[in-house]
Amino acid sequence: MMRIGHGYDAHRLAKGRSLIIGGVRIDHETGLLGHSDADVLAHAVADALLGAAAFGDIGEMFPDTDGKYRDADSLILLREVVKRLHDAGYRVGNIDATIVAQAPKLKPYIEQMRSNIASACEIESGFVSVKATTEEGMGFTGSMDGIAAHCVCLLNSGQN
Repeated sequence: MMRIGHGYDAHRLAKGRSLIIGGVRIDHETGLLGHSDADVLAHAVADALLGAAAFGDIGEMFPDTDGKYRDADSLILLREVVKRLHDAGYRVGNIDATIVAQAPKLKPYIEQMRSNIASACEIESGFVSVKATTEEGMGFTGSMDGIAAHCVCLLNSGQN
């Protein structure tokens, strides 16, 4: 049986924070504000996977009210999501994600992001697509107030 999930995440840009997307630290004058490392890509992927399995969302699994997740590495959290899926009999089929950011240019980092997400999801990088786009100066990403990510995924399971 196959299940499809969708995930979305957005974080505000702020000075004094590291910019981490897809587990890649990117040199930039601002970073993403959040309880964990605020990795929008890893969060969108986690939400897509949890949604496909009808397991809620990343905020339920890793609440921002729990201090143990402060500044947490989101790839480690994604690995925990995948472990929960595996324990329930699911396997990740593929991932297709889009990062929405006016700046910085993300093309130089895409392959490492794909590799990091694939590793966390225990699949080959050929089953992970990561793309980046801008909103041509429109909206909160266009005005560089924040960065967002969307993700769709396919889960495979022997369960009904």
